Parts: sequence; structure tokens; C-alpha cells
Amino acid sequence: MLALRLARGSHPLVLLRRLSVAAAAAGTGFLLLSTVGHAAGHPSAADESLVRLLWCAAPLAATAQFAVSCARTDPAARLQRGMAAAGLGPLRLTLLATASTALTCLLGVLLALLAFLRLRGDLGGPGGSGSLGIDSALLGAGHPVPLAGALLLLATVPVTAALATAVALRPRNENGSRETAARPRTAPPSGLPWGIALAAAGLAIEAYTSPGPHAPGGLLPLPGRLIGSPPGVLAGWALSAFGLVLAGPGLVHLCGRLLCAGRPGALRLLSGRVLQEESHRLGRPLGVLCAVGSAAYAAVKVYEASPARPFGPLTAVGAAVVLACVTASALTAALESRTARAHTTAALRRLGASASVLHRAAALRGLALVLVLAPLTWTVAEMATLPLVH
Repeated sequence: MLALRLARGSHPLVLLRRLSVAAAAAGTGFLLLSTVGHAAGHPSAADESLVRLLWCAAPLAATAQFAVSCARTDPAARLQRGMAAAGLGPLRLTLLATASTALTCLLGVLLALLAFLRLRGDLGGPGGSGSLGIDSALLGAGHPVPLAGALLLLATVPVTAALATAVALRPRNENGSRETAARPRTAPPSGLPWGIALAAAGLAIEAYTSPGPHAPGGLLPLPGRLIGSPPGVLAGWALSAFGLVLAGPGLVHLCGRLLCAGRPGALRLLSGRVLQEESHRLGRPLGVLCAVGSAAYAAVKVYEASPARPFGPLTAVGAAVVLACVTASALTAALESRTARAHTTAALRRLGASASVLHRAAALRGLALVLVLAPLTWTVAEMATLPLVH
């Protein structure tokens, strides 16, 4: 009840973030239900149904990451003055954030269930192959769907998001606080060489195991076409993506060091120091965004080179969920970083720093990140598509 009351009294921006999490959960839940419908309509194609289910892991992970990012910036999950006296310590605030995340995702999957039944024609009326472009045959229309199995599969979305929120926001020190400033942190450049090494190893594996342009099994391991393709193609890309995520904090820290190189002025020094300080908070979401961006670029290149046009409406739904979630997670991390620097920003304003200087420093940080991360993302994507489109 407390989670519902806090949701009702939240700021419109907070409500918008929660609605975005519900929409992401709805998209992921719909994809999970589509695998159940496909299995019900094609009992002889169990392998293909399993492949479709495995591909749902990407939007599920992206939804969980986005839910955690929104929970971090939720004002209701922060320890404020008077909450401890009311019995809301760090542990109970974590439980409150977990419950809010579970309720938000539960709303989303219920909407997904209604949309799934409506498109199948189970709620009366014709099936939905028109406006959304999803043929009801893809959802197993006309074949009974096991309700218990569908509900159990849907439950994985709120359960996964809630568990991820509980782990990310758990109290970490003896006093029950989430603050970790007193604990020594590992320097971000230490993850940079390992991340680059993993990305290079993944590209090498993909180039070695990928089929030629005339090999059977298709050009890219997409849903329905993965069977017959070497698993090393998918494993190589996954390793490269994990390398980008691991190298994310180091790359952000490197951007900050490059800005501070030489004899920097006040603007470059301020921008570089902020990037170095916030590399732990911004690095992982930006690394995930780079990994997904490289995958999206590679998918577009393969789509243009493949005459079969292997993408379908469900693939588009999954790609939209993943891209929206990782982009929103990066923006939410940037908002969290801005909130964490509120006292520093206020001190700079008291010392005479104008708003235009702070805005130019923020623009310089963004430009530095784009100049370093965009070419790297393009290089990884281009090297990954070379053995697939040539």
C-alpha cells in the first residue's frame, strides 16, 4: 500500500519513468507469450520455439537494467530525513523499491497478456494482423495456450526486475547505508584492457566460425534461422558485447583523462574531472548502449545484404524494446550523475561559475564521449559484419 501511495504522489517525471518501465515489461512479456503461442501452434517445431525463447533473454535483461536504473533515481527509494524515525531504514527502503518495481512490471505484463489474447482473437472479434502488422498465426491463433505455463513465463519479468533491483540497491556497509565512498574502488583503467581483449577475441571467434555467403543456415543467427548456423557466430558477438560493457567505465575515464591532458583550461579541467569521477556510474550503461548500437548497425547491414529479409514483426518488437531500454538507461544514469553532483554544482555557482559555463562543460563531456565511443562502436560493428555480408 505504501508503494502505491508513493506512486500516486510522485513527480510527473518519476511517473513517466515508471510508465516507461511498464511499457518495456509489456513488450518483453508479449515476446515471451509469442513463444508460447508459437509452441502451441507448431508442436513439431520445438527447436525453433526454444530458439525464440532464448532470444527473449536480451529484452528481459534490458528491461531489468532499465528497471534498476529507474529505481536508483526514484526519490522514494532514497534515505531522507525522518524516514528512519518512521521505521523506513535502508533495508525497508530497498524492499519498498523492490515492491514498486515488481508492481510496475506486473502492470506491464498484464497489459501484454490482454494484447496477446486480443491479437489471437481469444477475447472476441477478429485476430490482429492489421494495424500492428503481426499475423495471428505467429501467435498460435486457433490453438489452445496453456494458461499456467503462460502465466509462469510472464512472472519471470517482474521477478527478474525485482531481484535485480533488490541486489543493486541492497545496503552495503555496517550502518546499512548504500553509500560506498568509504570503500576503495577498483580503478576503471583496469577493466579497459580486459574489455578490449574480450572484444577482440569475440570478433576473432565470429570471423573464424561464421558461414560464408553461400553457406546454409542464413547470414545471421536470427530467430527462426539460428538452427543450422554455427553457434560460434552468436558466441563471438556475445563475447564482443561483454567486452564493450566491461570496458565502458575505463573508456569514460579515458575520455576524462584526454580532456585533462596537456595544459587544460578551466572548462576542460572541469569536464574531464567530472568524467573521471562519474566513470563508474556512467560507464556500464554507456558500454551496454555501445554493444547494442553495434548489434543494431550489424543487423541493418545484414538486412540490406540479405535478399531473404529475415526480420519479422516480432524481431522488430524485440529490437525496439532493447534499444529503448538501453538508451533510457544511459539517460537515466546521466540524470543520476547530475543529481549526485548537485552539491558540487551549487558550490560552483556560489563561487561565481555562470550557468553557460556549466552548460558548455556538459556539452564538452558529451562531445568527448561521442568522439571516443562512436568510432569504437562503428569499428566493432563493421568488423563483425565483414564475414557475414562478404
